Amino acid sequence: MRVLGRCFAITGLAYMPPWSVNAGFVAGDGTTLVIDTGATALSATSIYGYATAVKPENRIAVFNTEKHFDHIGGNGFFRDRGAEIHGHPLIARTEEEFGQERSEFNAAILSRSRRELREENAFCDGTTLKNPDRPAKDGDRFDLGGCAVEVISTPGHTPTNLSAWVREDRVLFCGDCLVNRYVANLDCGGTKDWVEWLSSVERIERLEPRAIVPGHGPVALEDEVPRLIETVREEIQRALSVGATRTSV
Repeated sequence: MRVLGRCFAITGLAYMPPWSVNAGFVAGDGTTLVIDTGATALSATSIYGYATAVKPENRIAVFNTEKHFDHIGGNGFFRDRGAEIHGHPLIARTEEEFGQERSEFNAAILSRSRRELREENAFCDGTTLKNPDRPAKDGDRFDLGGCAVEVISTPGHTPTNLSAWVREDRVLFCGDCLVNRYVANLDCGGTKDWVEWLSSVERIERLEPRAIVPGHGPVALEDEVPRLIETVREEIQRALSVGATRTSV
């Protein structure tokens, strides 16, 4: 879907129940920046198809918002096509971790027969682990031709979370710093991380975005933006007040 201006979102890409995951892209006059690559090469194929359909002549670059495999699993597909992949320098996942992710996906399959047949191999067909090859940090800018994308540090969900801000259109791609209609996943960290996360949410609020493409769930437009921000803030504050996440009990 076109969000606003040059910004597009690809929502509902497959992942483990109950999660689906989002990606997006910003189409400049010379470069299209793809933001996250989905969980698998199959998701990356769809993202690539949409991105190249909008601007077939453009060079493709990739930006990862964080380290979790549902956001970087399609990197190998893009690397095979010559795309530079930008992301936090601490994104350095291992083949062992990737194997554990695949096993967890297989364990989530309800049918015993399907688990025994390792049907996650179909879900992960063609997927190879590729970490970012270009470090990205707060304040970096991608000049796409006719527009720019700014990198904003938004840690909390993980220390590697970055957001992509398109000031011209006032659209934010924030990965899992914000999720819509899901309970924010605070289980990856502890109190220190949650305090940082609150600061990240407040930084996003100060930007006054017109639209937010969250890591999971529907895109928030205009009047939905304050509600989305407040819902995640309240979830973090709740965890800080009781010392535990809603999903850990």
